[in-house]
Amino acid sequence: MPQLSLVICLHGERAYLERLLPHAAGCHDDLVVVHDGPDTTGVREVVEAAGGRFFERPRAFEQEPHWPFAWAQARHDWILRLDADEFPGGELKRWLQQFRQMPEPPPEISGYTCIWPLWNGTRAVTRTWPNDRPFLFHKQRVRFFGMAEQTPIPDRRFEPLKLVLHHEPRRKSYGIHNILLRQQMHRWRAAISRKLLGSPAALPGWRWESETWPAGWEQIRRRPLWTACKRLTKGTLTGLRDQWRAERQFMPSVAFSGPVHHALICYQVWRLKQRAHRKKTS
Repeated sequence: MPQLSLVICLHGERAYLERLLPHAAGCHDDLVVVHDGPDTTGVREVVEAAGGRFFERPRAFEQEPHWPFAWAQARHDWILRLDADEFPGGELKRWLQQFRQMPEPPPEISGYTCIWPLWNGTRAVTRTWPNDRPFLFHKQRVRFFGMAEQTPIPDRRFEPLKLVLHHEPRRKSYGIHNILLRQQMHRWRAAISRKLLGSPAALPGWRWESETWPAGWEQIRRRPLWTACKRLTKGTLTGLRDQWRAERQFMPSVAFSGPVHHALICYQVWRLKQRAHRKKTS
């Protein structure tokens, strides 16, 4: 029977964590919480009261660089990776409890994805889309390097589940406002752009040794402006298509915001490359 380690990386967010842990009761056998920077809100006491292990790490303004460390601390191979402002829906909670009683999944299953509804700050505005959030995986069957926006890469495949993981922050979880005005998004774009000029092998990694970037990132590195234009057009149209297929509704702001975010990353990469070229030739 598989045993699960619930792994959470956060900064502050004590109230969210206090909401999450009761919802995740009975879904895990081990709790690991990594704090990004100094803990000033008493997260440690919440974790230790729940029987978990707490680790404080240097501030990175991203959780992804902490994941390899966190997974190494996990006692079990199956990682239940949740954000503090998420919690499993009732059906997903029951599935996780049952999963712990089932035989070990076959090696070709690296993990599982779930539905991750969009949240407008008050209620969910989708029911079955987006439907590709990796939330549970076997840490010896995935590879990863620590950069914002990067998700675990399966050795074989992720199995999709039609079960809901709620993501309910105090703000909207989507939209142009979210992409353009949140300070966190500006930090992420700047960090991603700088890292893309180097090697993924230089970043904190999990079972990752390659100097080669995955295709989506390599497109940005090689042809940033062309990739920006392509993602603004094709990405928006694909988003609208997927919305209609899943929800029978169009949400233009949602469809456009992801491509805008990636286009801004492309532009920053282009600027950094131009700056490096001028410095080299001056």
